[in-house]
Amino acid sequence: MEITENTALIVVDVQEGFEDEAFWGPRNNPGADRNIAGLIDAWQAGGRPVVFVRHDSPKPESPLRVGQPGNGFKGYVEERRGKGGPELLLTKSVNSAFYGTPDLKEWLDRSGIRQFVVAGIQTNMCVETTARMGGNLGYEVLVPLDATYTFDLTGPWGWTRSADELARATAVSLHGGGFAKVVSSAELIAAAEKVGGAD
Repeated sequence: MEITENTALIVVDVQEGFEDEAFWGPRNNPGADRNIAGLIDAWQAGGRPVVFVRHDSPKPESPLRVGQPGNGFKGYVEERRGKGGPELLLTKSVNSAFYGTPDLKEWLDRSGIRQFVVAGIQTNMCVETTARMGGNLGYEVLVPLDATYTFDLTGPWGWTRSADELARATAVSLHGGGFAKVVSSAELIAAAEKVGGAD
């Protein structure tokens, strides 16, 4: 796998509010936070750009709403901010980071970035939506599935899917549908260290 010297890492919604299991229900992939932290470290070590995305929910019942402790980034993300190369803080209130402030597409294009990685929460919601839009807009998108997680979900007619099932469906849709290449965090870290990183 190859990444460029300016490949961006987009860290989506890694916020304290997602620790509220009573609100969200059972999650999958308990190793996701470790893998997200590893990606941030690798990107910062190589001086690559990192975008930290925060979901500012307008819903009064959401743990992610502004002014609540759950709106803040998880501790391991907050302590890594400001420690590397180019960095952007982006806020949004919908699923796609491309509908946030400041304008993500404008920032990527101004920086000459054509390839980016999307990691974070939730796999089948904001990660998937951001990846799909990126693919539609012509970017090369990489999604490290093991650096994402989600929660069990109930849909129409009482249909319920587990977090693992939803994550697999996202991986198949993104990869098989040509929106993004689904990879592992270890592959990305190795690629980052090989190009402009720990030489």
